[in-house]
Amino acid sequence: MLTSITRALAASAVALTLSLAPVSAADKLTVLLDWYVNPDHAPLIVAQEKGFFKAHDLDVELVAPADPSAPPRLVAAGQADIAVSYQPNLYLSVKEGLPLVRFGTLVSTPLTALVVLKDGPIKSIGDLKGKTVGYSVAGLEDALLGTMLASAGLKPTDVTMINVNFALSPALVAGKVDAVIGAYRNFELTQIKLEGKEGLAFFPEEHGVPVFDELIYVAHKDKIGDPRLKRFLAAVEDATIYILNHPDEAWKLFVAANPKLDDELNRTAWADTLRRFAHAPAALDSGRYERFGEFMKAHGLIDTVEPVATYAPTLP
Repeated sequence: MLTSITRALAASAVALTLSLAPVSAADKLTVLLDWYVNPDHAPLIVAQEKGFFKAHDLDVELVAPADPSAPPRLVAAGQADIAVSYQPNLYLSVKEGLPLVRFGTLVSTPLTALVVLKDGPIKSIGDLKGKTVGYSVAGLEDALLGTMLASAGLKPTDVTMINVNFALSPALVAGKVDAVIGAYRNFELTQIKLEGKEGLAFFPEEHGVPVFDELIYVAHKDKIGDPRLKRFLAAVEDATIYILNHPDEAWKLFVAANPKLDDELNRTAWADTLRRFAHAPAALDSGRYERFGEFMKAHGLIDTVEPVATYAPTLP
């Protein structure tokens, strides 16, 4: 009897000790988005709302930037842990000497496109000769358009470029330009439809431009050994698989966290974006990165093509 009582008391003491033991806090991680929250960020939002970050012992703060160009620079300066960025911009960051590396992928296909009105005179890229093309950011968009034009035997001088800032769809619908380069195929086509028109998209990767990852995760190169990065990608992968398996439930989580996005534009963009998320965010196709680096150099956007491992290393 005494032995049983002693054991019971000992067990109670152990239970009390465990209940009083401090719970270790989850590791904090600050992630800067590339833009305001939208369906492109679904794996991040779902990982947050479904508890996948928490399951990997992470306390993640997602921050939409006031200035979309700032996130990579803030990460390079050590003021945030991770930034959502673009594969083409990574080469420019390396050229500038920013200490940034890609360690994962969010959207593994291009989203940008050349868009015209479906009921207009442009039925092929060759029809762009003598037409006007609206753009937002010079440099990469010039390279994309130039390559697409070359696939149809045209030169950049065969079109007139007009800076429409970021009002791509409005400029096209209003007839201010005949086409726009840099439109997101998962958003602009729906936006044009909601304005009473139909859009027609030409995809860069089908007209001479090497395939690239639209959205990637970058971190400071000195943090590549940080174990939080692996856990972050594991949580994002869990979220991506959940979205693919349960798109309707995932959408409900997404709009519950962002009620203002519960509209036709974002619902359609959600469906159009799901298949483009990286199923294995940590996976890296070095050949793809090397080919796009050569493309950037050929168009004078960078001076040298650095070894892929210098800006897109494998996590240890």
